[in-house]
Amino acid sequence: MLSCKQGIETTVVLTFTQRLSTGQGRDADLILALTAAERKRSRHKFQTPEGQTVFLQLPRGTVLRDGDLLQSESNTVLQITAKPEPVLTVQATSALDLLRGAYHLGNRHVPLEITPTCLRLSPDPVLLKMLEQLGLRVTEDIHPFQPEAGAYAHHH
Repeated sequence: MLSCKQGIETTVVLTFTQRLSTGQGRDADLILALTAAERKRSRHKFQTPEGQTVFLQLPRGTVLRDGDLLQSESNTVLQITAKPEPVLTVQATSALDLLRGAYHLGNRHVPLEITPTCLRLSPDPVLLKMLEQLGLRVTEDIHPFQPEAGAYAHHH
């Protein structure tokens, strides 16, 4: 007679509750690539490329950054990486033009990645048109998106 439980696999779910400080020098046991939106989810279940189920149970409001290390209840270390995703990359012929673009996007409270040579934001046809009307070069790319944390964010 066959048991009803035969053939059922149990999956171990690792629960990550703690962010490690950058100076702790631990190597990661697992790596998890997340989009910018996913890195804002402090309590969510994900799956690594290897099929390991991980559950983030971090303080509400936690925003993860590329390179962050998390520790599970069983001392497993998970490294977070910024997953490439669709973005608009904005470039200008002068620093002033790029600043002008950042100003207009900031007025709209758009999550924005700022680098010395370009701005990045999530695709939006209205913002694309506005930026082009400002004379900026806008290209659609696939790139890890790392928006600024904001003036009132707590850095770790």
